[in-house]
Amino acid sequence: RRIQTGIIGYLNQLKDELGHVLPSICVNNTRFAVFPHVQADFIKVAHPDPAYREAAEKTCIEIGTVVENLNTDIELCKSLKNLLDDPKAVAQLDSDTRRVAELFMFDFEISGIHLDDKLRKEAVSLHVKLLDLNNEFLVGSHMPNRIAKSAIPDHLHVHFANEGSFIQIGGLHADSPDDLLREIAYRIYLYPNSDLMECLEELLKCRYKLAKLVGYETYGHRALKGTMAKTPETVMSFLQLLTDKLSDRYDVCFFHLLRCGWRCSLRRYNIEPSLYSPYLSLGACMDGLNNLFSQLYGVSLMSEPPGAGEVWSDDVRKLAVVHETEGLLGYIYCDFFHRRDKPNQDCHFTIRGGRWSQETGQYQLPVVVLMLSLPHPTKSAPTLLTPGMMENLFHEMGHAMHSMLGRTRYQHVTGTRCATDFAEVPSILMEYFATDYRVISQFARHYETGQPLPQSMVARLCESKKVCGAADTQLQIFYAALDQIYHGKPQNRSTTDILKEMQEKFYGLPYTPNTAWQLRFSHLIGYGAKYYSYLMSRAVASMVWKQCFVQDPLNRDMGERYRREMLAHGGAKEPMLMVEGMLQRRPTIEDFVDALVSELNPNFETFFLDSES
Repeated sequence: RRIQTGIIGYLNQLKDELGHVLPSICVNNTRFAVFPHVQADFIKVAHPDPAYREAAEKTCIEIGTVVENLNTDIELCKSLKNLLDDPKAVAQLDSDTRRVAELFMFDFEISGIHLDDKLRKEAVSLHVKLLDLNNEFLVGSHMPNRIAKSAIPDHLHVHFANEGSFIQIGGLHADSPDDLLREIAYRIYLYPNSDLMECLEELLKCRYKLAKLVGYETYGHRALKGTMAKTPETVMSFLQLLTDKLSDRYDVCFFHLLRCGWRCSLRRYNIEPSLYSPYLSLGACMDGLNNLFSQLYGVSLMSEPPGAGEVWSDDVRKLAVVHETEGLLGYIYCDFFHRRDKPNQDCHFTIRGGRWSQETGQYQLPVVVLMLSLPHPTKSAPTLLTPGMMENLFHEMGHAMHSMLGRTRYQHVTGTRCATDFAEVPSILMEYFATDYRVISQFARHYETGQPLPQSMVARLCESKKVCGAADTQLQIFYAALDQIYHGKPQNRSTTDILKEMQEKFYGLPYTPNTAWQLRFSHLIGYGAKYYSYLMSRAVASMVWKQCFVQDPLNRDMGERYRREMLAHGGAKEPMLMVEGMLQRRPTIEDFVDALVSELNPNFETFFLDSES
């Protein structure tokens, strides 16, 4: 509570100071609030002590309220507007400062700074209400459903958590080869919850009302301003064009799924992980990342002992990121192992953003946390990763290096604080390195024998990812389209009715009665109206890989170019300009679609004949 009060007091003091200083100083210092908020957001997710998590959750809401009041502070806005309206003053600003000033003004505008006092207070009230609704939906979307043990066959009880005469079902069990188990998990886990349904409906109404209040046609239009896509219309054109170009492949894929049933998906998702894991110890994978970063960027990952009280769990490891000539770039805390009450999700948190400090005359080093949920080592073996775990490690490390290699002047645009449909590019690009044999061969060794992972197994892994890839992509299209419709103009029907229509239109499979998948769609909180970003970022990453790295994934010149053109800027440069700088051309929506489609060139006959043999 003392820390919470101190942070809020600091923010109020900052507000008073900024109202009396030059606009240029305002640009340099404002919005430091975002990082205490992110720190609290991290603590509420990761801290092992529930009292800390509860306090952090309350702090997030209170800081969020203070920040929204800052976003509608007229004096702060006037100070910034005076700067931007002065051509001579603007001409003296460097590009980073101009960009950040424009982003601040955009934040003021979308928060309703132009409204009269009554409407401005209403906007703040809606923001605060949304903070509560967002948290309620996010928590509810991960809660398990209960059912009496007597309602399902006895032999399936072992697969679920027991609670007296009830069992808890907390997931879809999609990887199980048992058809009945998957069906029961699907129907019960997705069974509608009336309170959560009401929360989602109210959340979407509040988002629309806020967007209209501050001058946007829909929440989607408000959310997409400043992204690569820019408008919901562009997003829907992208999704529809991708659907059209995938239609033939999707039909073939669906036919094979029907023909071979679960065997196809079992090979697609598991690829006999027990055969791969001995070659993918956590230590070997970290060595591989270290070697890759050293060859691409001249960067090393060096273990450092944390100080007393510096980490929240004894198994957290601290890495210093050191450049061969630039020295220390920042710190990565690796919270990799499963523990009780830790969310089973892989994510990246920015604890402190990089920025140039006028006070010290030095660069404030970024600090991030990578959170995974890996198994602990045993007495007889180190932590062994499945291929999927290894890819996730590389993916999250892509986010971390985006933070480490950025050198923005202002922390408002540091690292991953960029357009959402660009932010996933560095992480997805790392997945390509994770499945390239020239990279894997440098570190994948059997933990007991030292034998390298056979190239044929890597090729098999890569081929398996293409099997039914059209169906996987089409599923993502459905999710993205549903997200867009939910954040478009209100419709006089339920979110379930909308889901039913969009599923049949974009995925082709009929809706299962008495289910509400949308209540498990937690991405509606962090990625509201922006779920398409995964597809668009994958398209950009594919283009960067094929044009710049596929011939030589360890090419230092390309690594330096990638850092210079895409990683260094964070959000200080328009996302499409960064893509254009890397590719030396400006891609179109058609280029993005073609890049995604070109990823899906499986040899079905070879794969299925081999599978059946």
